[in-house]
Amino acid sequence: MDLGDCYRLLGLRSGASFTDIKTSYRRLAHQYHPDINPGDKKAQDKFIALTEAYRFLLSVVPPEETTPRTKPSPTSTSKREETKTTQPQKATTATATTEKPPTTQPPNIVEIEQRLKWKTYEQLQRFLRERRFPQAIALAEALAARLPKDAEVRQWQAIAYQIWGRALISENQLLKARVYLKKALKTDPHNKTLWEEIQRDFQKLEQIF
Repeated sequence: MDLGDCYRLLGLRSGASFTDIKTSYRRLAHQYHPDINPGDKKAQDKFIALTEAYRFLLSVVPPEETTPRTKPSPTSTSKREETKTTQPQKATTATATTEKPPTTQPPNIVEIEQRLKWKTYEQLQRFLRERRFPQAIALAEALAARLPKDAEVRQWQAIAYQIWGRALISENQLLKARVYLKKALKTDPHNKTLWEEIQRDFQKLEQIF
């Protein structure tokens, strides 16, 4: 299941917001929940797929970060005016100081991208440990699409391709293994260590053939 499949499964267009993803999942999960559809295998499979897609999207789509500024209401304004007329000058100054709206800074885009990057890396490692290779590949490709100039992300993507290629060799899916090993080289062509390892993988493939 790739990124586009996850969006389509939740009935969303590619690039939908974090809030839209959560809203759509809640609606569809309630519709296909096993408790609502007892004994319905199709509904159960749909619910599982929805949950998998939802978890994957949450791992690559950052939540919206907002910093709303609060505006004084007419009621609070009138109360300050009343205080001004009925209290001594010293009290009026204290009220104005405490009610001054705080200054806020806009979210730092670079920090958001870095948090997303390392959160995704942790998820990628978990998928690889659990041998959930299709999910790991989809996650790595989604992160690379979001951060196309990040050399570290390209390296993670290439390693994910290589690990799956090796797993496919052990499963005797040799043609598919060759495809993913080649993709690893193409993704990170200047990584000498990776190149040497994959050459050994190709030699192993030749021996099997």
